[in-house]
Amino acid sequence: MQRVSRASVTVDGQIVGQIQPNTQGLVVYVGVTHSDDRGRAHELARKVWTLRILNDHKSDDQASGDSASTAEKSASDIDAPLLVISQFTLYGDTVKGRRPSWSAAAPRAVAEPLVDEVVARLRELGATVETGRFGAHMYVESINDGPFTVSVEV
Repeated sequence: MQRVSRASVTVDGQIVGQIQPNTQGLVVYVGVTHSDDRGRAHELARKVWTLRILNDHKSDDQASGDSASTAEKSASDIDAPLLVISQFTLYGDTVKGRRPSWSAAAPRAVAEPLVDEVVARLRELGATVETGRFGAHMYVESINDGPFTVSVEV
């Protein structure tokens, strides 16, 4: 998950999801593994929506480069938009050889409904959510604000 000041995802030359420029929001890359289920999808959505990694104003700390000290608000606190993108490569295993293994990533039949469940639950919680397109070749552009990137496990 990345704190961004703008982001977009393009498929076949068309923007399919975006966070408008000069808008604080989150790009959320969602990977699904074999042990994931609806309960974990709901827990992930709640955590993404309530994790305090945003700020609600420019501060002296931010100007001095201390982006962690300005992380006082959650997306739910400031109604920050989210751009959720499925990404099986989060489960790439590079321990052996020179080519990643994707065996830890759940197959599409398992992963796609769970990514959809995360998005649906975020919307139920009140989030404004745009998405990429599952399984498509996507071009993702973003301006990471901080830089600030965290891995969220549930």
